[in-house]
Amino acid sequence: MTDLILLSDPRVAATAVAECGEPLVDLRADGHLRLDARKADDDGSYARLRAGARERLLRAQRLLPDGLRFLVVEGYRPPALQSRYFEEYTATLRRAHPEAPPGRIRELASAYISPPEVAPHVSGGAVDLTLCGADGRELELGTEVNATPEESEGACRTGAPGLTEEARANRAVLGRALSSAGFVNYPTEWWHWSYGDRYWALSTRAAAARYGPADPSPSAG
Repeated sequence: MTDLILLSDPRVAATAVAECGEPLVDLRADGHLRLDARKADDDGSYARLRAGARERLLRAQRLLPDGLRFLVVEGYRPPALQSRYFEEYTATLRRAHPEAPPGRIRELASAYISPPEVAPHVSGGAVDLTLCGADGRELELGTEVNATPEESEGACRTGAPGLTEEARANRAVLGRALSSAGFVNYPTEWWHWSYGDRYWALSTRAAAARYGPADPSPSAG
């Protein structure tokens, strides 16, 4: 996929899903991955990921240079929370662009928050993350995780111009490890990577996505 395809693109929604049935697993269970608490919720959804995505994330972490680790900010996101995020950001954009038609607002919103019906986080295959040192201190990657396009002046895009040499190099390190393990990046958000969802399937030309909406029940954890 060479052109920038947003999650609002009809081709994402049209991508078939062949649900594989992998459960959500808790990334905190064995301590192999470091988690940040900024998106922590009462039921621990943020710390869960599909089993296959977790294994690939661990594989990617082993590919990082010595002394570096992933700092996971958010994995699975319940559908109701995804819908709330999308509606709130859409409302913000409507106020900022009162002349824009609904389709344009949806397109603008999807550069930052996915439409709920195709959201990678709802599948349990997406993870928002950054890099940290052995002491847990975050590396410089140009913006905060989850910085909006407006507040970052577009620097949230993975290939944004004008980054410092350090930020650009760190994004490259992050990208090489995750891409080598089978993840794909959403190009408007340097921190967002996914495996197995519809966007991944479209990006990799897979016959179908492996993950539809995840089952959040305790038996699936």
